[in-house]
Order: sequence, then structure tokens, then C-alpha cells
Amino acid sequence: MDDLFGFSPVPGFNQTDAVFTATEEAQFIARIDAEDLSPFRFQGWTGKRLTRSFGWNYDFDAARLARADPIPDWLLPARDRVAALAGLEAEQFVQALLIRYDAGAGIGWHRDRPVFEHVAGISLGNAATLRLRRRLSVGFERASAHLAPRSIYHLSGTARHDWEHSIAPMEVPRWSITFRSLSDKGRHILQQ
Repeated sequence: MDDLFGFSPVPGFNQTDAVFTATEEAQFIARIDAEDLSPFRFQGWTGKRLTRSFGWNYDFDAARLARADPIPDWLLPARDRVAALAGLEAEQFVQALLIRYDAGAGIGWHRDRPVFEHVAGISLGNAATLRLRRRLSVGFERASAHLAPRSIYHLSGTARHDWEHSIAPMEVPRWSITFRSLSDKGRHILQQ
């Protein structure tokens, strides 16, 4: 339901601001900080951001999807709200990823793994700029979106599959909650 979102810099990217209250935001941040967060690992490299997955975890060292602890009850109302805005059933979001970006942490250019389909995130704490780029025959087409605290963004279709996204390292901390659905490929892998 893209009409519920207020901004789209590229097809398939949608965003809406101030979906959660400042009180809810503070509660989310406290709950994230209370979790057993670990440095992000990618093929032997350790990143500056701290993460914890629920439902499913993508193990970048083993290049495989693995079951994780169930999505905790405290995340279910947020998942419901995100799913409603994305026009999906809440149960389609089978993975939740908590991230704390301390000062100096960001996330490099990437596309989420093809085992996932819809990607929806809640931005918390401090504003950030989500950078988007799509490779052309020469260079890149670029766009960006301002992620205000308490806002939600949703990547699907072209934005999800044809564009990469990143967040430059910031000087202030930021937290996020990302929900992902499985793609046909992800569901096929799990059935094997």
C-alpha cells in the first residue's frame, strides 16, 4: 500500500515519518541495548555495528540461512505496524534484525541477500541518510532518503533488487529494527 507512505526517491522505495512516539522509540532503544548484541561479521571481517537476529539469521561466513531465536513478543507490535504500512501480513516478516550503530559505524553498499524479499526498517535515535545507487552502463544513478527518527522505510521491487543502499558512518549513535520476508528462493532453500 504505497499510498500510506509519504516519499519515494526510486520505484519500490517507500517511507513514512513519525510512525512511533518518542516514548516508544526510547523503549525500543532500551530493549535493543538490553539484547546480547554482537559485532557484525562478514566473511571473516568484523564490522563496527552491533547486531542480533531473530527468526532467521544469514550467516555470511557459511553463506547460508540459519534458524535463530524466535522473534520476541516485544517486537511483534512493531512488526504488525510495519507490515500494515507495507501492505503485507505481519507473519510474512519472518526475520527481525536489531542493529546499534555506535559513533563511527555505518553500513557499506549492499543489496540484501536474495533469500529475503521485502525489507522494512525502523530508524531510531538519530537521523541518517540512506544512500541508494544503481549501476548504469557508465557509472551509477544515485538517490538518497532522509531517515528521520521513528520513521519506517520499505524496499520492494526495483528498489530492493536493482538498487544498492548504504549509510555512511555517523558521529552519533543510531539504532534500527529491520524486518525481512523470505523470497521464493529463501522458501525453496528451507524446504530442502
